[in-house]
Amino acid sequence: MITSTKEQLRSFYRAKRMEFYPEEVEKRSRAIADRVLAWLQAHPEIEHIHLFFPIIKFNEINTFLLREELEKIGKTLYTSRVNRSATELETLKLPREAEFFEDEWGIPVPQESIQVSSSKIQLVFVPLLAYDKKGNRVGFGKGYYDSFLGSMNQPVVKMGLSFFSPEDQIEAEPHDVSLDYCITPENVFTFSA
Repeated sequence: MITSTKEQLRSFYRAKRMEFYPEEVEKRSRAIADRVLAWLQAHPEIEHIHLFFPIIKFNEINTFLLREELEKIGKTLYTSRVNRSATELETLKLPREAEFFEDEWGIPVPQESIQVSSSKIQLVFVPLLAYDKKGNRVGFGKGYYDSFLGSMNQPVVKMGLSFFSPEDQIEAEPHDVSLDYCITPENVFTFSA
């Protein structure tokens, strides 16, 4: 696509993702999980990981597969829930094998969890619809993750997960937080600041 607005990119990639059958989503999600695990083997210092969970009806990457593998290798996992009154993400420590329910937006939320500080998190998996060759991303337009990442005092690895290759360029806004990496079924893209 030639220089598109963020809204055009959102629409394009939402539609593109919906073309996949559930089996294709699972296959691609498994390939992404395998690449993440290989990347983590080269970064054993990373123990505290923040994970988002998929809205199934939108054919998002099935990160439950990744969660299962990360639990097996003993990583400490976190996720978030939206605090609508403060319009921010609250960090939740994820108990092993926690059960989930879907909130009114279809976002999986753990039934048992403890709200904690985000200060131990070393790696954040960032949801996205599109991204470019510099690590700029198009999210869902609410700005929750940009605020969440911007609020962290410690250095944190920001890793996108996508079924697709990057766009050439996405116009970044002042509040946008760019990615360090993006993992697809075929590649690990590395971005430098």
